[in-house]
Amino acid sequence: MVTASIKEMTSDFVKLERFDGGNFIRWQKKMHFLLTTLKVAYVLTIPRPPEVEGEAIAETRARQKWDNDDYICTGHILNGMDDALFDVYQNVASAKELWDKLEEKYMAEDATSKKFLVTRFNNYKMVDGRSVMEQLHEIERILNNFKQHNMHMDDTIIVSSIIDKLPPSWKEFKRTMKHRKDDVSLEKLSNHFRLKEEYRKQDDTKEQSAHANLHVMEDEKSNKANKKRYRDFNKSQGNNGDFRKK
Repeated sequence: MVTASIKEMTSDFVKLERFDGGNFIRWQKKMHFLLTTLKVAYVLTIPRPPEVEGEAIAETRARQKWDNDDYICTGHILNGMDDALFDVYQNVASAKELWDKLEEKYMAEDATSKKFLVTRFNNYKMVDGRSVMEQLHEIERILNNFKQHNMHMDDTIIVSSIIDKLPPSWKEFKRTMKHRKDDVSLEKLSNHFRLKEEYRKQDDTKEQSAHANLHVMEDEKSNKANKKRYRDFNKSQGNNGDFRKK
């Protein structure tokens, strides 16, 4: 199985032309397809799981898997370049950093890059289960590429578009922001997101604590009921014994 898998990957690399600085968008799409097939493309969008003191074994293994997949992903991207570019980028720390550097440099040289950027911005949707601030930073990187291409968009439109991209669980916050009468800058919007996310984390912690306390109370109540049934049972057994003696 392992040998077959290696042969298959080698075959895929033979089919994939080495990137030499031209036709970046086409090469990037082919490379992303290969990385997706190898099930390592997720490291380009999902951050490394943080190290937490006293973490469970499952969390440690998840981080180790991410590290291994990031190494594989980085290696495949580097091996997809010609020797000159490999030498330039071989010391980049992570697959995502490498991916972002290539986008920043070579999308500007691709004839379809402006249209690609607009499509990427318009199609970006935030999702639940990931930090909104992390996703906002990804959108900001797209907007920075806009500036590199001398593409200008009105700040009010940018802010309104980003609010529309919020995940479903932020529906009430989205409605509140859309009905504000004053204009909000991108910087202020970022501050609102950060504060809201911190409040949501605090609420989640309180809710988890409340659930834990509820379970403790239910367990105590159940234990008391069991003890009462046990005492009643022993009392009834004692009464039956007295009756038989009479």
